[in-house]
Order: sequence, then structure tokens, then C-alpha cells
Amino acid sequence: MRHTSTQYPAGPARRTVLAASGGTAAALALAACGAAGGRGTDGGSDDGKPRRGGKLRAAFAGGGANETLDPHLTNLFADAARAKALFDKLADFGSDMSARPRLAESWEPNKTLDRWTVVLREAAWHDGKPVTAADVLHSYRRIADPGRAFRAKASLEAIDLDASRARDDRTVEFRLKRPYAEFPNVLAAFGAYIVQDGTETFGRPIGCGPFRHVSFTPGRSLLTRRFDGYWDGAPHLDELEFTVADEESARINALLGGQVEYAHELNPTTARAHEKSGRVRIVRLRNSAMQGFVMKTDRAPFDDRRVREAFFLIADRRELVDGALSGAGEIGNDLFGKGYRYYAAGIPQRKRDLERARSLLREAGHGGGLTVTLDTSPVATGFVEAAEIFKEQAAEAGVTIEVKVGNADTYWSDTLDSGVLACTRSGTMPIETHISQRLLTDSPTNATKWRHEDFDELYRQAQATADETERTALYERMQRRLHAEGGFLVWGFADWIVATASNVRGVAKDAPANTLDWARFDRVWMA
Repeated sequence: MRHTSTQYPAGPARRTVLAASGGTAAALALAACGAAGGRGTDGGSDDGKPRRGGKLRAAFAGGGANETLDPHLTNLFADAARAKALFDKLADFGSDMSARPRLAESWEPNKTLDRWTVVLREAAWHDGKPVTAADVLHSYRRIADPGRAFRAKASLEAIDLDASRARDDRTVEFRLKRPYAEFPNVLAAFGAYIVQDGTETFGRPIGCGPFRHVSFTPGRSLLTRRFDGYWDGAPHLDELEFTVADEESARINALLGGQVEYAHELNPTTARAHEKSGRVRIVRLRNSAMQGFVMKTDRAPFDDRRVREAFFLIADRRELVDGALSGAGEIGNDLFGKGYRYYAAGIPQRKRDLERARSLLREAGHGGGLTVTLDTSPVATGFVEAAEIFKEQAAEAGVTIEVKVGNADTYWSDTLDSGVLACTRSGTMPIETHISQRLLTDSPTNATKWRHEDFDELYRQAQATADETERTALYERMQRRLHAEGGFLVWGFADWIVATASNVRGVAKDAPANTLDWARFDRVWMA
């Protein structure tokens, strides 16, 4: 179970990072290619050989005057992109959600999977000092500080940081509280960046990422410059500037007007309007967000598995993707993580079956009709549209859906414990993380209220199983159970859309939002 970088050759509001169901903390990040420099690009025969030089300006929705460059406080997409430019993590996720080495050169567990040895690669900080084990332990202990509210804290919960130690300058021994076969996911966790030992302020941050800090005005811009000593090779760009444009219209107009060369987060309608104009390049980051409905399994009517199955069969997934996402996505199969490591692709795609749905509802005592309130909100693209579409679909099965539009600012907290049926979405994360944070009895964001001790035991068995084939089989058992009777009605997976100037090259296509190659500007160049 030894992993080294040589295995991977080179090659809460709408603006909140797409890390979890709403604003909840979660692990995240991902990429298409390997640790030593994934180089998936937007393709095209005119890309040619990368050219060095030039400045790229990237427009993101920002966080206002309270923005910080503290990488452990990343919350918005802009925060995550800036942190990636300035800092690095021990690992990051590939597009299949498997952990790929970054600052970690290798990792290896003991036989019982409760002690992991991580060897660091030779890497330097922007001031020339080497990245060391002391930096790693300082960073993780800072994140795990109970007096702070860092998003990665939950991901590091399995580590006994008091017992963990530096064997030497480039070797860290992590001792865990329990067997954890998927420990590399912790190293890749969203926000788990490594900072210099002792660092607590970030006014002029010294990072180890591909770009060095030049200047920063919160709520306006961050200017960075190429770091020639970056361990994964110096960026092609001379300079990279992050600018703030909160409204989508402002971002696309800045791109069209030549004020920026990269516009993050466009809706499908905008993308279609400009895709064939020749003025910009549209890049679709496939499979970036799960879209679905949460059925709360601990209360009527969804405490009856027959009702849950009926709702699975009511959904016309293609109509939901086409209507709520304007076709910018693919249909789901009531499981999280399509295309990710451990995804149970062998489970047949569920199809709409109104006759069977009506039969199940009759068996559950709802032959005379059923009325359910569906909570939704404009908090995310397509939520209100999906609710209205599903309302019409349910009516064909004799179910009355009452759509309730809630407050976007409080939607996620309101629907975590309240109500019976609600729109939901989730960004990229490993299937293991999705299960541990949302589907165990003590999971912190268990919106479906799925609580089954035998299911919890399957998860524990998986984490104590060193053999990957056996572990994969356990994950499939869990997913078959969820597909049959779980509380997530996953109807689709949405694309994430960015746009660039026509002379920008090297933007990864196969990198869902918040993954290694997403917003990876060290591999971008100007043609």
C-alpha cells in the first residue's frame, strides 16, 4: 500500500466553495493527472508548445473587505484558487477522487492501518528555506486547534497529533486514533495547506506554491509572480492576478472587454450565448456537482422505504438535467460520486416507472394521495427549477408537491434538520468522505438522517481492510444498500463552467471544481 509520486507520471451561498451540501465543512480537491504535474488542457490543435511569459488576470466572485490569505480559512472559490497559487498540500485528488502525492513524495501504512509514514519531497519556501516535517506538524496542529474554526479540522479528526512526530526533517509519522485505509484523503483534504512552522499571520505570506505574493487588497485583487524554485517546475506565466467581480455579468463582460483573461463560474445560458462567438473559449468542468433531493428517513412519509423507492421511480432524470441545468450535466443514479474511485458503476441505471411507484405508494397506505412539502431556494443554480419540474413529475404518480422557497442565507442550516424533502447539491469529495460525513450515525451533516449500525460497521470494516479489492467490495455493498433504500435522490451531476480569452491555453477540461487541476494557473500559458 505504498504510494509514491512515481506512480503518477507528469502528464454556502452560490459563491461559496463547492465542497459540501451547502455551507458545511468538508474535504475536497481533485485533478485529472498525477502528482508530479498533471497537464490536462483544454486541448485543440492550436495549443502548441507552452510559451513562457505574460500576465493572466482571473475574475472570481470575492468575499469583500474581510478577505484573507490565510489558506486555512479558505471558504470561497476565490480563496481556494489564491491558496493554490501561493501554497501547496501534502496531496491532492485526481479526477477519480483518489489522492495523488504533492509535497508528500510517498506514504505508507503499518499493517494495522493506524500509523502512516509520510516522506516529503525536496521543496522550498519562497524565502529559500526547505519544506520540513516541522512545517507539516505545525500546519496540522494549527488547523486542529479546538479554539479555531478551520474547515479542514473535521478531516484531521482521525489523527492523534499529540502522538505524531517528525522522524527527521523529511519524514512524518502520523499516529491515528483508529485504522484508516483512506488516510491519504486527509492529506488531500480541502484547506489542509502546509504553512511555515510558526506562521500565524498572512499579511505578506511566504508560501511554497507556484506563485509568490506581490500585493493584496482584500475584496479587490491579489497580484502574484512566478516562483522559479517551485518543486513541480516554474509556471509559464510571469504574473497572475486575481480580481474580484461578484456578479456573473461583470465577469463575462470583463472578459469580453479585455479586462481579464479568465472568468470563473458562468451559468449554462451565458456559456451557450458565447460558445460559438469565437471571442472566448468555454471550458466545461464535467461532473463538478451532485444535484438531488434529500428525503429524511427518520420521519413520515420517508420513514417508509417503499415511499422512498416510489420517489426514486417518479423522477425523470433527463428532464431534470435538461430543465434545471439547461442540459449542462449528466443524469445520476441515486448515488454520490459518479466516476469516482469506488463508485458502484455496476448497479443498473434506475429508470422512471410510474406504475411501480403508484403500486408502492398504495402498499404504503397512500393510495388516496400523498402531499409533501419540498423545500428549495435560489441558493444554488437550478434549485427552484428542479423543484417545479419534480412537482409536475410527482403529480403524474398522484403525489402533490408543495414547493416552499426558503431564505438563501439560511437555507442549508434550515434544511439540515427541518422538513422532510429538500433540494441539495454537493461538490467533489471522495466517496469515503461523503459516507463518513453524511451517512454514519454520528456524521455531522447527516441530512437524510440515515442511521444504521450495520451500515456503520461496514464503513469501519472498509477502513480496517488493507486489501483494495476487498475494500472495494465493501464500498459496493454500502452503495447497493443506499441505492435500494437510502435518502438521497441523486438525479444529476452538473458541469462547472469557466471561460477564457481566446489566447489562453492549458486550462484543464477534466478537472471538476476544487480539484488539483481546477484553477491550476501554473500550467496555463498565453498563446
